[in-house]
Amino acid sequence: MKKLWWVFIVMLLLCSCGNGAREAGTAQEEALTLCEQHAEDKTTLEWYINYSWFATPWGENAVSKKITEDTGITVRFVAPKGNEKEKLDAMISADSLPDIVTLGWWEPQVDRMIDKDMVYALNELADEYDAYFWEVSEEAVCSWYTREDGNIYCYPNSTYQPGDYEENQNIGSNQTFLVRKDIYEALGCPDMTTLEGFKDAVQRAVEAFPEIDGRELIPIGAHVFDDTGCASFDQYLQNFLAIPYEKDGKYYDRDTDPEYIRWLKTFRELRELGCLKDDIFIDKRTQMEEKLAQGRYFCMLYQRTDMQTQQKILYSKNPDSVYIAVDGPKNSKGEDPVLPGAGINGWTVTLISRNCDRPDRAIEFLSYLLSEKGQKLIYLGIEGVTYDVVDGRCVVKPGVREVLNTDRIRYDMLYGADNTYWMLQNTAMQLKWRDTSEEYLLQPEEWTYPYTHYLGQYEVTYQEDTEAGNCYKKIKKLWSEVLPALLLAPSEEEFDRILADYVAAREALGYEAVEKEATRQVNEAKQKLGLE
Repeated sequence: MKKLWWVFIVMLLLCSCGNGAREAGTAQEEALTLCEQHAEDKTTLEWYINYSWFATPWGENAVSKKITEDTGITVRFVAPKGNEKEKLDAMISADSLPDIVTLGWWEPQVDRMIDKDMVYALNELADEYDAYFWEVSEEAVCSWYTREDGNIYCYPNSTYQPGDYEENQNIGSNQTFLVRKDIYEALGCPDMTTLEGFKDAVQRAVEAFPEIDGRELIPIGAHVFDDTGCASFDQYLQNFLAIPYEKDGKYYDRDTDPEYIRWLKTFRELRELGCLKDDIFIDKRTQMEEKLAQGRYFCMLYQRTDMQTQQKILYSKNPDSVYIAVDGPKNSKGEDPVLPGAGINGWTVTLISRNCDRPDRAIEFLSYLLSEKGQKLIYLGIEGVTYDVVDGRCVVKPGVREVLNTDRIRYDMLYGADNTYWMLQNTAMQLKWRDTSEEYLLQPEEWTYPYTHYLGQYEVTYQEDTEAGNCYKKIKKLWSEVLPALLLAPSEEEFDRILADYVAAREALGYEAVEKEATRQVNEAKQKLGLE
């Protein structure tokens, strides 16, 4: 009965969202004209970006100037200078949210802001001020983000639906196994898919290249260790080993999978051999980026888009020193990795605060950015300034591409395209304008194409102040302490003891409630996405 009731709710929401788009009908041209008229209504919107690394201002580059010219809206960005969570929590507590807020879709503050009635329902703003929103928003995305009260409070960027993966063969995962090209080739392009091959290649790299340009080689690199674990050594490694997300209709415990444990033990052995350096346990993103730009890592499970700026620096110095994607760790059956592409949740979500004095202009601004015109500006820039149309194809100007490939900061300050303003980017729409990237940037992405799958149904979140949410938070904090302890264990016996203690402690903290809630969400997501 509950299942039928859920189906009824989903169908109702789909119809509701679809009706909004249909009622807008052919209002697109009228709405665009209205938007142009409102460009005379000069408005400044304060936009909070929940990432301390975001530093690009508004109004200094070609794209932001053009957007302000089109809309009459000037943006003043706000970003935390330190801990993002502390900054956002403080603003929520003080009820001092800026006009617009962008943060990760999984962050607990999303629910908190909605539950405290601190943000507008986008559908209500659209109905009152801007029917064009229904033309440029995606029906399936609206349905997905519609809550039980029938409202849509946030809109995501970088969303993909299952059908996008069937229609496009060039959707890649961010997750890659990277090696420094010249070192890898000097070693004879070793097979690093097996435990033995991986260990041998890393040890030989250390022996052959103890230093790189006068600096110590770091044999294995990884994402930062934080208060939830380390993406490289948990979820990325698990995906490369093709460890399933569910078994027998239940959310699967990937953290204790035998294949995964075998590989963690291998990394522990490499630590014992001096090949897992202290740097990776303590370095933050700034230190990692510096070492990446110096080419000091031999291999790493890493997000390729997070190191493109450093990749360009390496290429400008020595084209053979760049990182390339190759086959990395595999399970004992030699199965291909199962890597996630973006799902319908996207990456970040954007909300309009009730502190916003001009919600009418804010929803118009969101609609403009979501439109094809807005997306083309965000991605390509301005025709004749950043790109030309050649034989019906958009081609980035050579001089602009040169700046993009050699100095991203300068590019952002001069031009501001190539998703400098990524907050509402529609990466699926942008595929049709895509220009060919440099081979050294394209290779890591193309490598992922055969292994990339839609896995959005497994993106689980836990609400705060629920049994599952409280248990999950405690378990992730425990895991953040256990994972490095496993890798640093002085012996395999100690590794086994730490793991056994973790499993017992996890059960005591309420793992069963976490697993049950994850299973429920996965089953509902599959049903909603038509994946059953």
